[in-house]
Amino acid sequence: MGVPLPSVPDALLGGAPARPLPDLVSARQLRAEALGRTLRLWVPAGFLILLFCACFIWPHIYPVPSPVNASILDPTYIANAPPFTPGHIFGTDPVGNDVFSRILYGGQISFEVGFAVTGIGVAVGGLIGICAAYWGGVVDATAMRVVDILIAFPALVIAVVIAEALGPSEPDVIWALCAFSIPASARIARGATLGIRELPFMVAARLSGTRSWRMIARHIVPNIIPPIATFSLLGVGVIVILEGALSYLGYGIQLPQPSWGNMIFQGSTTISQSIVPALIPSCFLLAIVVSLNTLGDALRERWGVQ
Repeated sequence: MGVPLPSVPDALLGGAPARPLPDLVSARQLRAEALGRTLRLWVPAGFLILLFCACFIWPHIYPVPSPVNASILDPTYIANAPPFTPGHIFGTDPVGNDVFSRILYGGQISFEVGFAVTGIGVAVGGLIGICAAYWGGVVDATAMRVVDILIAFPALVIAVVIAEALGPSEPDVIWALCAFSIPASARIARGATLGIRELPFMVAARLSGTRSWRMIARHIVPNIIPPIATFSLLGVGVIVILEGALSYLGYGIQLPQPSWGNMIFQGSTTISQSIVPALIPSCFLLAIVVSLNTLGDALRERWGVQ
């Protein structure tokens, strides 16, 4: 009986290449995944920071044309000027106002409305959801039935009704959109609170005689910040769209005050002549919403929020 020869790797015999080392492949994949997660987090965050600084800081550092009240007596007056016209990088609208300037000031409206509505919604709705989940019983049933009724109605319909009743100013638009933000935040806060209410550290704090409000402030609120923060970023994107829709329909910010929504509406009236006046604010609106959603998804993945 012959002695079996030792096996020789196929790569040495000129055959199929040897299988790559699994450790090296996994390390390479891990680095690629880590880079992808970093880019998904910081690219949209960087864009939002740059856009925020451009909207709120640029007009105070570098002079831009007035976003309203373009005068036909001005020697530089041009109506419906195409992009890259000297002095008007994005051109002018049908009444001669500089589109770039209106984008900046309209962006201020979008940021202010989006973050103000979301902030109010998280503060009020979050408190309602925490209290409903913590005390349960009649408090939970009553609060959640009211929330369910508000959520059952289309958000834009409620916002239109409230905006029509209050008026078309920016503060009134903020209060109108809170009808969507508050019940949604209450639902998220209640779900997150239910998930930690019976955990061992909560039971131990309750048995030690810790007051309810102290438990909410020290134990519940810090532990529900990740899901609330993730939802808030997604909510800002929705609010920005709703504000644009209200302005487009005539129930939000009114012309000549710039808003991306009313800029889209104004551009749509002359879309047969040029698509640019409606396309530019639409692109900015799309970019800010996509960035907020991408950033929210990245934070949800990083924090492990379900």
